[in-house]
Amino acid sequence: MATTIERSELTGDYLLDTAHTRIGFIARHAMATRVRGKFAEFEGSAHLDGEEPSKSSAQLTIQARSIDTRNRQRDDLLGRKFLSVDDHPIITFTMTEVEQFTSTNIIVTGDLTIRGVTRAVTVDFEPTGVDRDKQRILRVCFTGSVTINRKDWGVHWKAATGMVSPKVTLEFDVAAIRQY
Repeated sequence: MATTIERSELTGDYLLDTAHTRIGFIARHAMATRVRGKFAEFEGSAHLDGEEPSKSSAQLTIQARSIDTRNRQRDDLLGRKFLSVDDHPIITFTMTEVEQFTSTNIIVTGDLTIRGVTRAVTVDFEPTGVDRDKQRILRVCFTGSVTINRKDWGVHWKAATGMVSPKVTLEFDVAAIRQY
């Protein structure tokens, strides 16, 4: 049951609801087909400040080895050759700024670290739901994406030159539960 919630009521600490969150990606393969994948293991937290969004913060940690494209051979190759999971087992995102906070979008900038390389990215999130369940627990949901050039993070493999597009779209379908 959807309820009307004031922005000020959003203020608080949240944990990602991993059962209802998807961290995914899309990349072109052989410049013709799209490969869709996700990461199965991750955790994250946020502090939202509905009155002063600039005081909000968020962190996401992804286990790089949990990459899943529904093809085990490809997953192993992506993990070993592209992501170098033995040397760089985690991918992180740390929010550094909220540029806009409206009922229709939230523009978040943060540091994305892949393979030990950190670069700033800006993700345009759309709030998709705010609700209290039967136990009065507040859940907030957002969806967003950003297209990056994987080579900026050193994500490449010589044997795949020309086979995998350098542009990768990262997708975030996030559900977070307020902690009391």
